[in-house]
Amino acid sequence: MVLNVFTRLDQWLSDTVSLAPEGSFLHAPGNLNGLLALILVSLSCGTVGSLVVGGRMAFFSDALAHCAFAGVSIGFVLFTTVVVHFYPRADFWDWVTPIMLVFGLIVGYGIVYFRQRTGLASDTVIGVVFAFAIGLAATISRIKKSRELFQLESFLFGNPLVAQVEDLFYLFILACVTGIVLCLTYNHLLLAGFNTSLALSRKVPIQFVSYLFIMLLALIVNLCVRTVGVLLINALLVVPAATAANLGQNLRQVFWWTLLLCLTASVGGSLLAWEVEIRGGPELGIPGTVILLSVAMFIVSAVIGPYLRERRTAF
Repeated sequence: MVLNVFTRLDQWLSDTVSLAPEGSFLHAPGNLNGLLALILVSLSCGTVGSLVVGGRMAFFSDALAHCAFAGVSIGFVLFTTVVVHFYPRADFWDWVTPIMLVFGLIVGYGIVYFRQRTGLASDTVIGVVFAFAIGLAATISRIKKSRELFQLESFLFGNPLVAQVEDLFYLFILACVTGIVLCLTYNHLLLAGFNTSLALSRKVPIQFVSYLFIMLLALIVNLCVRTVGVLLINALLVVPAATAANLGQNLRQVFWWTLLLCLTASVGGSLLAWEVEIRGGPELGIPGTVILLSVAMFIVSAVIGPYLRERRTAF
């Protein structure tokens, strides 16, 4: 049944591409899938980005993104030493993705656990885990003998244009799960991050919602990096929210500004990279273009932000 759904969705996407005008953005192979993948990733990252920046978890999200390297390293070893001997035709990513998810959830839980257990500062614990992840990722270049199963550059920089219909389906499920979790816990997460004492007085289950958010963040990072790469996922979690903080008057505005800026950067970066290429310019990588566009919007917000605040104060 699942295969039937994938087949129908793939056929619908093919029909949509064929209906697009010749020479248009959507008519180019891979552009529609890549655009949908970026939109779905932006919906997940944009909704949690304000909480990441507001809770000072930018370094945490970066550590989770790089821990995906370690998850792939473990998955690669298990796949090449065990799985292929029993299932010679097994697909690499079908087996490695669940390992990445489990490892990411364990790492997220472990960071919070050791921070509470040892009393060390968050950045110290995250730094230790970060070093472990990079060390494991470095060993993959020695362990693997070919680049057919996994290319480190693709995992680091990503390429939304190669997104398959299965990737879009899982990203859609992720966006739905993210929306449901935030609808149920957003106020608690916001209050816990803003004032712990006040949250306790309101009987907010701080420990539960904190662990739940960490698990959600780990899930977002590990499911999205396969499509958009480590660098882009971290940028989408942090940069639009930082930009929104310069523009928004309150937490509600920051949330919606973050989501809007995340979508704008993703869609705008895709269109800009394509326009430059078809006009005879260099072939720009979509993830890099999206990141640069996000940073450009942050710089603009940093310049006009104080001016906007002065005008609001004046009125």
